Amino acid sequence: MKRILVINPGSVSTKLAVFEDEKKRISITLHHSSEELSKYSTVYSQFTFRKKVIIDFLKENKLSPRDFDCVVGRGGLLHPLESGTYIVNERMKEDVKNARYGEHASNLGAILADEIARENDGPAFIVDPVVVDEMVDFARLSGHPMFERKSIFHALNQKAVGRDVAEKLGKRYEDCNFVIAHMGGGISIGAHMKGKIVDINNALNGDGPFTPERCGTVPVTQLLRLCYSGKYTYEEMKKKIKGKGGLVAHLGTNDARKVLKMIEAGDRHAKLIFEALTYQVSKWICKMATIFKGDVDAIVLTGGLAYSEWVVSSIRERVEFLAPVEVIPGGDEMRALALGALRVLRGEEKAKVYE
Repeated sequence: MKRILVINPGSVSTKLAVFEDEKKRISITLHHSSEELSKYSTVYSQFTFRKKVIIDFLKENKLSPRDFDCVVGRGGLLHPLESGTYIVNERMKEDVKNARYGEHASNLGAILADEIARENDGPAFIVDPVVVDEMVDFARLSGHPMFERKSIFHALNQKAVGRDVAEKLGKRYEDCNFVIAHMGGGISIGAHMKGKIVDINNALNGDGPFTPERCGTVPVTQLLRLCYSGKYTYEEMKKKIKGKGGLVAHLGTNDARKVLKMIEAGDRHAKLIFEALTYQVSKWICKMATIFKGDVDAIVLTGGLAYSEWVVSSIRERVEFLAPVEVIPGGDEMRALALGALRVLRGEEKAKVYE
């Protein structure tokens, strides 16, 4: 039996779990108030605070770092890399400590995992961070050489869901072609070709369908006109793209459940906006399917919005002519992290090195 500690730092929470092989034995989400976090000027400066939270969790459950075969953390913002499980090394830690590729709470995952694992001289891993990049060259190109399409998306859940659906179909993930739509605060839609995500929208920075809080792809000339209007700063425009776009801009909320209640109450405008969202998701699914030239094993809907039958049925009726639609609501990041580490511990995969 392999015992694994999973650490998933979020912007206002730290999720922790203990796995014994594939089974989750303990799981908790520890929420941190804005008052607690306001004293820290950078993500890395939260390190000592977050470490204490983890040590306290272990003590409360009569555990110590020595009880684990490995520790796995959520991967942060690194340079583009292949999918897989990576051993935490000094170069990785330096990049996330210094926020070389961007500041995000997930940057703490590798550092915290390594710190806890050191007390047992065991390995520390990360699995499928958001910067996984397996795009084919022609998918990277835009209409101008100054602009290249980037791969930033929900890699951890997309890969985990791909493996789950392949197993359900009695196949290996590496033998399947899927279009997978992760639908949450951000929406990423990936073309999974024989185990690699060969095309994907940049779910973070304004590419793809609009989402509960992101504007997605918008008419470029109108965007330029607004940028040069003198009405908004650079930071304000960034917020319109990410944070104050999508459902927030149209309806004043990023909570899809509230929007569905508005629709049930007869709000025709809310229904129009939500129909536009599901229509755009459907369009992007069909766009991604073109790379397979018709050979699609399944279309998979996952993420928080996949809990809504209204959302699922609206998309299904537009895309199921391409392939059967599988629905896996939510996204169990903790399980995906544990399984990535477990595959390495069992020798099913070799841990990769961050260079």
